[in-house]
Amino acid sequence: MTFPETLKYTKEHEWVRIEGNTATVGITDHAQGELGDIVYVDIPDAGASVKQGDVFGTIEAVKTVADLFAPVSGTITEFNTAVNDAPEAINDDPYGTGWIIKVALSNPEETEALLDVASYKALIGQ
Repeated sequence: MTFPETLKYTKEHEWVRIEGNTATVGITDHAQGELGDIVYVDIPDAGASVKQGDVFGTIEAVKTVADLFAPVSGTITEFNTAVNDAPEAINDDPYGTGWIIKVALSNPEETEALLDVASYKALIGQ
């Protein structure tokens, strides 16, 4: 399993890449491994507001359906439409082509509450 050091993580297994005022969000390598083969992602359209800690969508795998939790507050600016056609991209490349949404941050200070890679690894026992 990989855990890029440049990302922030949540206890619910989402990752966040901050670039300026934009947060790119996906699920971690650990999460996709636990879910198994991902078959569908249900996310609101661009323009929807999200609040840190709230459910913003679901991810469906062969064995289960899991909620996705917003790691930051803001407005969804983009949904990775490629995961509609090929949701397995989340399994294959969770930190690259398998990203899920981009969010325009409304409160950048919230990122301070996110986990760094060492804290996330400790959370999952790595």
